[in-house]
Amino acid sequence: MFYLHWGGREQLMTLAIPWMVISLVLLATNSRTQKLPTRDEELFQMQLRDKSLFHDSSIIPDGAEISSYLFRDAPKRYYFVVEEDNTPLSITITPCDAPLEWKLTLQELPEESSGEGSGEPEPLEQQKQRQQVLNELGTDLYSYKGNDVESYLASNSPSGLYRLELISTEKDTNFKIYATTTPDSDQPYPELPYDPRVDVTSLGRTTVTLAWKPSPTISQLRQPVQYCVIINKEHNFKSLCAVEAKLNADDAFMTAPKPGLDFSPFDFAYFGFTSDHGPHRERKNRAKPVTPRLSLHTARARKVDLQQICIGNKNIFTVSGLKPDTQYYFDIFAVNTNSNMSTAYVGTFAKTKEEAKQKTLELKDGKVTDVFVKRKGVKFLRFSPVSSHQKVMLYVHSCLDAVQIQVRRDGKLMLSQNMEGVRQFQLRGKPKAKYLIRLKGSKRGASMLKILATNRPNKQPFPSLPEDTRIKVFDKLRTCSSVTVAWLGTQDRNKFCVYRKLVENNYSEEQKKREQNQCIGPDTRKKSEKVVCKYFHSHILQKAVTTETIRGLQPGKSYLLDVYVIGHGGHSVKYQSKLVKTRRSC
Repeated sequence: MFYLHWGGREQLMTLAIPWMVISLVLLATNSRTQKLPTRDEELFQMQLRDKSLFHDSSIIPDGAEISSYLFRDAPKRYYFVVEEDNTPLSITITPCDAPLEWKLTLQELPEESSGEGSGEPEPLEQQKQRQQVLNELGTDLYSYKGNDVESYLASNSPSGLYRLELISTEKDTNFKIYATTTPDSDQPYPELPYDPRVDVTSLGRTTVTLAWKPSPTISQLRQPVQYCVIINKEHNFKSLCAVEAKLNADDAFMTAPKPGLDFSPFDFAYFGFTSDHGPHRERKNRAKPVTPRLSLHTARARKVDLQQICIGNKNIFTVSGLKPDTQYYFDIFAVNTNSNMSTAYVGTFAKTKEEAKQKTLELKDGKVTDVFVKRKGVKFLRFSPVSSHQKVMLYVHSCLDAVQIQVRRDGKLMLSQNMEGVRQFQLRGKPKAKYLIRLKGSKRGASMLKILATNRPNKQPFPSLPEDTRIKVFDKLRTCSSVTVAWLGTQDRNKFCVYRKLVENNYSEEQKKREQNQCIGPDTRKKSEKVVCKYFHSHILQKAVTTETIRGLQPGKSYLLDVYVIGHGGHSVKYQSKLVKTRRSC
């Protein structure tokens, strides 16, 4: 067994390369009678099946992409065999999430191999001497430094052992290698058109439409290709490998392996070799098809703000759900679904349009203003007292769903909370101060509000409400023609009006919910629906309860009951509607 040694950051790592592989190369180079066959499908399948050939050897198989891992500042070497002179050779290196430095060297093999044909293992000292010769002899062919997908391509390569040495000086990282001696027939990477740019054809506040020219691999080579669109806010990507590294940043796949624990010394399957290649499977079917990955703001709902969408062979796509006034980066990758290998178009970036500026509604002192806020929408209001003041009273009646209210005085936050129903807020005043009110609708639905602001408060514009605004029905007092109800009041003397409405027996809670707008007053009701209006209050809050018997109802019918409380300014608030049904027979 002969050894290659290189240093890591914390410890010396030693990986063994089976001398059997080097011996096979020597036999292939020096013995015509025992010459290995030229690379064909049988050899390719043999390489994939015999995992021991690559497990600890760093030998690159012919015609298959491998994935591996680099520790920072720890070089790694790989070897590739070319058996005949004048052989085409293509080697492609794909960095994932860090720039790489790599160099390709042609090793010149000695003409004779000691112990050849004897069947006896070569002494260790002789192995070391042979390796020293191999290291000293060699021709540098190509070198590269960067994070681009880079290839070495030669149409006529001499036979020999090609050594590829890689290092990452920035951080631990993943990378991929693909080498082949039949690049013209393999063509695993989709071709790019003569103009590989991605164009932005339409731009909106939340949408961007992209277009690109189709890959010739579809039209000329008739190979299956699908496009994957990548959207993020940081930068363009040069490979899908880099995208996967970003998406899997928190996964175990990206965790640096621990020698002696996670592998011994490197686990074959861990670095991307697949294991489902049967001996008779054709090479074009050896890769699993790409599974589309959907996400933004969804790549696993984690920290990664990145979206990957595979869209088939369409070459126009509209990205939706973007944020206004935000810059996004867009990349298109053509993916060969047979080989699972991809090629990047020249990415682009665009900034979505700004949100239409909200008009700020001016509030007049002491006047009630109606405000409508869309679901998840935002409205701004401004109040500017005309005189010096010590305090400002803000009365708010949220008629439908809860809203979030924020108040700023000259930019300083004075109030921020969610509210529903009727509320009043007292704000500390300041001479010549201006107050900006921000209302944000809930996720459940739109909101309607009535708002009044004043620095000269006297009587509250909206009636006071109890904490519980439900209507209670006494089931034992329910008859064929009447029902008896009760509701809570307050310590303030207010006017209460009761209304009834005949509804169908299949009237649902959903229909009732649609009629819960508390801002709609009794003036919108029919006179025939009115039951009674009366005043009541109690100085003792626990005794502020009143009852009412509603008569003249039909047997076995359903009625919707409403109670309105009307304040001093004439503004009303509706209690929660109650659905009740009379008895069929008495």
